[in-house]
Amino acid sequence: MGSLLILVVIVICVAVPIVIYNRLVRARNEYRNAFAQIQVQLKRRHDLIPNLVETVKAYLTHEQHTLENVIQARNHAANTLAAAVARPDVNTEIAQLAEGEHQLSSALRHLSVVVEAYPELQADRAVQSLSEELAGAESRVAFARQAYNDAVLAYNNARETFPASLLADFFGHKSNAAMLQFDDHAIIRHAPKIDLNR
Repeated sequence: MGSLLILVVIVICVAVPIVIYNRLVRARNEYRNAFAQIQVQLKRRHDLIPNLVETVKAYLTHEQHTLENVIQARNHAANTLAAAVARPDVNTEIAQLAEGEHQLSSALRHLSVVVEAYPELQADRAVQSLSEELAGAESRVAFARQAYNDAVLAYNNARETFPASLLADFFGHKSNAAMLQFDDHAIIRHAPKIDLNR
């Protein structure tokens, strides 16, 4: 009876760390995959912006500063995305990505206000098509961000709960993953849109 008890204890001592390790790896892979989906959607969004700027440039000859701000914000956001893709487990990279996207959203909102002053621009089919694509991209980004944050929450919970919290550091899971946070909570509720149909 004593040897059976010792065998059960040994099996538990071996099985529990294996289960914890596998659970942590699965959770980390899920949030990394969710981040890859954000990357796809943000890249699509970033790729649409130069086309939109080029299309409206002829109408907005007196608004070159606004267009330059949008392109600069887009390039900065693309750079922060590239840095975050290179190091998705570094929390400061995720924070800088969020800030870059916040700046881009602000620049797009300002462009939207400027575009509203040009009725002929609002009627342009190419501009309407691009703005619809951009609005769709914004929605997909919002869904991808939510999925990423859900996966990060699951990973952080797996890392912090007992008994995994005792072994997480040993298995290389030394810190929580960063959620994609925003300074302006209105951006979460309302994706920025360029509405040319007013």
